[in-house]
Amino acid sequence: MLNPRVHFVGAGPGDPELLTVRAARLLSQADVVLYPGSLTPAPVVNLAKPGAETIDTAPLTLEQTHAVIANAYAKGLDVVRLQAGDPCLYGTIAEQAALLEAEGIAYDVTPGVTAASAAAAALRVSATVPERNQTLILTRPAGRTPMPPGQSLSELASHGAAMAVYLGAQMPEAVRDELLAGGYPPDTPVAVVHKVGWPEEQLHMRRLDDFADLARERDLTVQTLFFVLPGQGEATRSRLYHPDFAHSRRPARKDVP
Repeated sequence: MLNPRVHFVGAGPGDPELLTVRAARLLSQADVVLYPGSLTPAPVVNLAKPGAETIDTAPLTLEQTHAVIANAYAKGLDVVRLQAGDPCLYGTIAEQAALLEAEGIAYDVTPGVTAASAAAAALRVSATVPERNQTLILTRPAGRTPMPPGQSLSELASHGAAMAVYLGAQMPEAVRDELLAGGYPPDTPVAVVHKVGWPEEQLHMRRLDDFADLARERDLTVQTLFFVLPGQGEATRSRLYHPDFAHSRRPARKDVP
Protein backbone atom coordinates (compact mmCIF):
# COMPACT_ATOMS: atom_id res chain seq x y z
CA MET A 1 0.00 0.00 0.00
CA LEU A 2 1.49 3.32 -1.07
CA ASN A 3 1.49 6.46 1.05
CA PRO A 4 -0.75 5.34 3.94
CA ARG A 5 -2.04 8.01 6.29
CA VAL A 6 -2.00 5.84 9.41
CA HIS A 7 1.38 5.05 10.92
CA PHE A 8 2.32 2.79 13.81
CA VAL A 9 5.54 4.32 15.12
CA GLY A 10 8.02 2.94 17.63
CA ALA A 11 8.59 5.60 20.31
CA GLY A 12 11.73 3.87 21.56
CA PRO A 13 12.57 3.51 25.24
CA GLY A 14 12.05 7.16 26.18
CA ASP A 15 14.93 9.27 24.92
CA PRO A 16 13.69 11.35 21.97
CA GLU A 17 17.16 11.15 20.43
CA LEU A 18 16.71 7.39 20.12
CA LEU A 19 13.80 7.78 17.72
CA THR A 20 14.57 6.77 14.16
CA VAL A 21 14.81 9.54 11.57
CA ARG A 22 11.64 8.19 9.98
CA ALA A 23 9.78 8.19 13.31
CA ALA A 24 10.72 11.80 13.98
CA ARG A 25 9.65 12.81 10.47
CA LEU A 26 6.25 11.11 10.75
CA LEU A 27 5.67 12.72 14.14
CA SER A 28 6.50 16.15 12.76
CA GLN A 29 3.99 15.70 9.92
CA ALA A 30 1.06 14.07 11.73
CA ASP A 31 -2.22 15.86 12.35
CA VAL A 32 -3.23 13.45 15.12
CA VAL A 33 -0.83 11.66 17.50
CA LEU A 34 -2.04 8.91 19.82
CA TYR A 35 0.35 7.80 22.56
CA PRO A 36 0.36 5.63 25.72
CA GLY A 37 0.68 8.28 28.41
CA SER A 38 2.26 6.15 31.12
CA LEU A 39 4.95 4.84 28.76
CA THR A 40 5.81 7.82 26.57
CA PRO A 41 7.61 10.83 28.07
CA ALA A 42 6.55 14.35 27.13
CA PRO A 43 9.73 15.18 25.12
CA VAL A 44 8.78 12.47 22.61
CA VAL A 45 5.16 13.60 22.28
CA ASN A 46 6.34 17.21 22.00
CA LEU A 47 8.03 16.38 18.70
CA ALA A 48 4.57 16.54 17.13
CA LYS A 49 4.03 19.55 14.89
CA PRO A 50 2.43 22.68 16.35
CA GLY A 51 -1.34 22.36 16.29
CA ALA A 52 -1.38 18.57 16.11
CA GLU A 53 -4.00 16.89 18.26
CA THR A 54 -2.31 14.66 20.85
CA ILE A 55 -4.38 11.99 22.59
CA ASP A 56 -3.37 9.86 25.58
CA THR A 57 -4.73 6.37 24.93
CA ALA A 58 -4.14 5.08 28.46
CA PRO A 59 -7.82 5.50 29.44
CA LEU A 60 -9.13 4.19 26.10
CA THR A 61 -10.08 0.67 25.05
CA LEU A 62 -8.86 -0.87 21.80
CA GLU A 63 -12.19 -0.07 20.15
CA GLN A 64 -12.14 3.55 21.32
CA THR A 65 -8.59 4.00 20.08
CA HIS A 66 -9.57 2.55 16.72
CA ALA A 67 -12.55 4.91 16.50
CA VAL A 68 -10.24 7.91 16.94
CA ILE A 69 -7.92 6.64 14.20
CA ALA A 70 -10.77 5.78 11.81
CA ASN A 71 -12.48 9.14 12.32
CA ALA A 72 -9.25 11.05 11.68
CA TYR A 73 -8.60 8.95 8.58
CA ALA A 74 -12.10 9.68 7.29
CA LYS A 75 -11.34 13.39 7.59
CA GLY A 76 -8.20 13.01 5.46
CA LEU A 77 -5.82 13.54 8.40
CA ASP A 78 -2.43 11.91 8.92
CA VAL A 79 -2.32 9.79 12.08
CA VAL A 80 0.60 8.51 14.14
CA ARG A 81 -0.07 5.80 16.70
CA LEU A 82 2.98 5.86 18.98
CA GLN A 83 3.89 2.59 20.68
CA ALA A 84 6.51 2.35 23.43
CA GLY A 85 9.74 0.69 22.36
CA ASP A 86 9.12 -1.30 19.19
CA PRO A 87 5.53 -1.69 17.95
CA CYS A 88 6.04 -5.35 17.12
CA LEU A 89 7.18 -6.42 20.60
CA TYR A 90 4.61 -6.66 23.42
CA GLY A 91 2.33 -4.19 21.69
CA THR A 92 -1.22 -4.43 20.37
CA ILE A 93 -0.36 -3.76 16.75
CA ALA A 94 -1.88 -7.02 15.47
CA GLU A 95 -5.24 -6.28 17.10
CA GLN A 96 -5.27 -2.67 15.90
CA ALA A 97 -4.14 -3.62 12.40
CA ALA A 98 -6.94 -6.21 12.09
CA LEU A 99 -9.53 -3.51 12.75
CA LEU A 100 -7.93 -1.20 10.16
CA GLU A 101 -7.70 -3.94 7.56
CA ALA A 102 -11.36 -4.84 8.08
CA GLU A 103 -12.24 -1.29 7.03
CA GLY A 104 -9.74 -1.11 4.19
CA ILE A 105 -7.58 1.52 5.94
CA ALA A 106 -3.96 1.46 4.81
CA TYR A 107 -1.19 1.70 7.41
CA ASP A 108 2.53 1.17 7.82
CA VAL A 109 4.86 0.33 10.70
CA THR A 110 8.05 2.09 11.76
CA PRO A 111 10.26 0.07 14.12
CA GLY A 112 11.65 1.49 17.33
CA VAL A 113 14.59 0.86 19.65
CA THR A 114 13.43 -1.71 22.17
CA ALA A 115 14.39 -1.54 25.86
CA ALA A 116 16.81 -4.47 25.61
CA SER A 117 18.90 -2.74 22.94
CA ALA A 118 18.82 0.56 24.81
CA ALA A 119 19.76 -1.19 28.04
CA ALA A 120 22.77 -2.96 26.53
CA ALA A 121 23.98 0.34 25.09
CA ALA A 122 23.48 2.20 28.37
CA LEU A 123 25.32 -0.55 30.25
CA ARG A 124 28.04 -0.68 27.59
CA VAL A 125 27.79 -4.45 27.37
CA SER A 126 27.24 -6.98 24.62
CA ALA A 127 24.43 -9.47 25.15
CA THR A 128 26.40 -11.99 23.08
CA VAL A 129 29.82 -13.17 24.21
CA PRO A 130 32.13 -15.12 21.83
CA GLU A 131 32.39 -18.82 22.73
CA ARG A 132 30.20 -18.27 25.80
CA ASN A 133 26.79 -17.11 24.63
CA GLN A 134 25.47 -16.39 21.14
CA THR A 135 21.75 -16.18 21.82
CA LEU A 136 19.48 -13.49 23.25
CA ILE A 137 15.95 -14.37 24.36
CA LEU A 138 13.33 -11.63 24.71
CA THR A 139 10.53 -12.86 26.94
CA ARG A 140 8.24 -12.19 29.89
CA PRO A 141 6.93 -14.10 32.91
CA ALA A 142 3.43 -15.47 33.10
CA GLY A 143 0.90 -12.99 34.44
CA ARG A 144 -2.66 -12.24 33.43
CA THR A 145 -1.62 -13.58 30.05
CA PRO A 146 -0.29 -17.14 30.47
CA MET A 147 2.82 -18.32 28.67
CA PRO A 148 2.53 -20.94 25.89
CA PRO A 149 3.77 -24.46 26.67
CA GLY A 150 7.55 -24.68 26.68
CA GLN A 151 8.06 -20.94 27.12
CA SER A 152 8.11 -20.50 30.89
CA LEU A 153 11.09 -18.62 32.30
CA SER A 154 12.50 -21.77 33.85
CA GLU A 155 12.27 -23.68 30.56
CA LEU A 156 13.91 -20.87 28.60
CA ALA A 157 16.58 -20.47 31.29
CA SER A 158 17.71 -24.05 30.64
CA HIS A 159 19.41 -22.79 27.43
CA GLY A 160 21.83 -20.62 29.41
CA ALA A 161 21.41 -17.78 26.91
CA ALA A 162 21.24 -14.06 27.60
CA MET A 163 17.67 -13.12 28.47
CA ALA A 164 15.80 -9.83 28.57
CA VAL A 165 12.79 -10.23 30.84
CA TYR A 166 10.08 -7.68 30.12
CA LEU A 167 6.92 -7.04 32.14
CA GLY A 168 8.19 -8.77 35.26
CA ALA A 169 9.02 -5.80 37.47
CA GLN A 170 6.10 -6.41 39.85
CA MET A 171 7.22 -9.96 40.56
CA PRO A 172 11.04 -9.89 40.87
CA GLU A 173 11.16 -12.76 43.36
CA ALA A 174 9.14 -15.03 41.07
CA VAL A 175 11.40 -14.12 38.13
CA ARG A 176 14.52 -14.86 40.20
CA ASP A 177 13.18 -18.21 41.41
CA GLU A 178 12.25 -19.37 37.92
CA LEU A 179 15.62 -18.36 36.48
CA LEU A 180 17.46 -20.21 39.23
CA ALA A 181 15.21 -23.25 38.80
CA GLY A 182 16.04 -23.24 35.09
CA GLY A 183 19.75 -23.67 35.75
CA TYR A 184 21.42 -20.26 35.73
CA PRO A 185 24.20 -20.18 38.36
CA PRO A 186 23.42 -17.90 41.33
CA ASP A 187 26.33 -15.59 40.43
CA THR A 188 25.07 -14.94 36.87
CA PRO A 189 25.16 -11.16 36.21
CA VAL A 190 21.73 -9.54 36.01
CA ALA A 191 21.14 -5.90 35.13
CA VAL A 192 18.17 -4.17 36.69
CA VAL A 193 17.30 -1.43 34.19
CA HIS A 194 14.65 1.09 35.19
CA LYS A 195 13.16 3.57 32.69
CA VAL A 196 16.10 3.36 30.31
CA GLY A 197 16.28 6.51 28.20
CA TRP A 198 14.26 8.59 30.67
CA PRO A 199 15.78 11.33 32.88
CA GLU A 200 15.15 9.10 35.93
CA GLU A 201 16.96 6.12 34.38
CA GLN A 202 18.57 3.67 36.81
CA LEU A 203 21.10 0.98 35.91
CA HIS A 204 22.19 -1.63 38.44
CA MET A 205 24.34 -4.75 37.98
CA ARG A 206 23.72 -7.52 40.49
CA ARG A 207 23.96 -11.28 40.87
CA LEU A 208 21.00 -13.42 39.95
CA ASP A 209 20.48 -14.46 43.56
CA ASP A 210 20.14 -10.89 44.86
CA PHE A 211 18.75 -8.69 42.05
CA ALA A 212 15.18 -9.15 43.28
CA ASP A 213 16.05 -7.69 46.68
CA LEU A 214 17.45 -4.56 45.04
CA ALA A 215 14.41 -4.16 42.78
CA ARG A 216 12.08 -4.47 45.74
CA GLU A 217 14.12 -2.19 48.05
CA ARG A 218 14.27 0.58 45.45
CA ASP A 219 10.64 0.07 44.41
CA LEU A 220 11.59 -0.54 40.78
CA THR A 221 8.30 -2.25 40.06
CA VAL A 222 7.28 -0.40 36.89
CA GLN A 223 9.06 0.01 33.54
CA THR A 224 11.96 -2.14 34.68
CA LEU A 225 13.75 -4.71 32.55
CA PHE A 226 15.71 -7.61 34.03
CA PHE A 227 18.64 -8.42 31.74
CA VAL A 228 20.37 -11.75 32.38
CA LEU A 229 23.91 -11.57 31.00
CA PRO A 230 25.88 -14.83 31.26
CA GLY A 231 29.53 -14.54 30.31
CA GLN A 232 29.92 -10.85 31.14
CA GLY A 233 33.47 -10.03 32.20
CA GLU A 234 34.95 -13.25 30.85
CA ALA A 235 38.03 -12.91 28.67
CA THR A 236 36.91 -13.92 25.18
CA ARG A 237 37.74 -12.82 21.64
CA SER A 238 35.84 -12.91 18.38
CA ARG A 239 37.44 -15.17 15.77
CA LEU A 240 36.42 -12.84 12.93
CA TYR A 241 39.06 -10.23 13.79
CA HIS A 242 41.78 -12.59 15.00
CA PRO A 243 44.96 -12.34 12.90
CA ASP A 244 44.88 -16.03 11.99
CA PHE A 245 41.30 -15.84 10.67
CA ALA A 246 41.27 -15.56 6.86
CA HIS A 247 38.37 -14.34 4.74
CA SER A 248 37.79 -12.82 1.30
CA ARG A 249 39.07 -9.38 2.36
CA ARG A 250 41.98 -10.37 4.57
CA PRO A 251 44.54 -13.19 4.49
CA ALA A 252 45.48 -14.99 7.68
CA ARG A 253 48.63 -13.86 9.45
CA LYS A 254 50.86 -16.34 11.22
CA ASP A 255 53.34 -13.81 12.60
CA VAL A 256 50.99 -12.46 15.30
CA PRO A 257 50.39 -14.49 18.45
